[in-house]
Amino acid sequence: MTGLREGLERARLQAVCSRVIEAFRLLSIYLAPVLPVLSVQAQRFLRVETLRWADVAADLVKSKHVIGKYEHLMQRVDAKQLDALFEPAAEAAAAASADVIALPLPGGEAIAPTIAIDDFAKLDLRIALIVACEKVEGSRKLLKLTLDVGEARTRTVFSGIQSAYSPEQLVGKLTVMVANLAPRKMKFGLSEGMVLAASHVDDKAHPGLFVLEPHAGAVPGLRVR
Repeated sequence: MTGLREGLERARLQAVCSRVIEAFRLLSIYLAPVLPVLSVQAQRFLRVETLRWADVAADLVKSKHVIGKYEHLMQRVDAKQLDALFEPAAEAAAAASADVIALPLPGGEAIAPTIAIDDFAKLDLRIALIVACEKVEGSRKLLKLTLDVGEARTRTVFSGIQSAYSPEQLVGKLTVMVANLAPRKMKFGLSEGMVLAASHVDDKAHPGLFVLEPHAGAVPGLRVR
């Protein structure tokens, strides 16, 4: 009885191993386009002429095919090698960062954090005509602008641009203003908006103040979108 049982177990083991090898043959066919070297090694180990899609229907078990001597086809992947591949060492990362060339900041400062279109839509930028302009008594920075924004009235805006412009240079010019800015009560009066101007963040090293001026054809009240 013992010999019969051992014979049955040996036959069952052979059947299982045979099916596993047959599954390996099919897997090698499927992987041949992406792992051609492994496919060649498997073909030599299985002692078959080809490993092509047309060979899928074949069955080594049914044909009682004899394979070659077993040998390692691939090495087990070391987890440390994967870490080194996907997570560079701190030294390599530091070296890479050291090689990065620092680009100059536009206008001397980084671009502000990203906003959504809805945030931008909250700003009401309008074309304004500078009807009148005068220096503010007691201030070395401010000019008092009287603006026509297409309303039935004019607005007063105090702007710190006296260092760059004389009143005569601005009267009759078009500019852009923030029309929905909350009025600000100042020492010299109520400021009803803000005129837009460009400048470098370091005005001592890069002097210059430039009030925005729309192209000819724009009229007071047009919205800047």
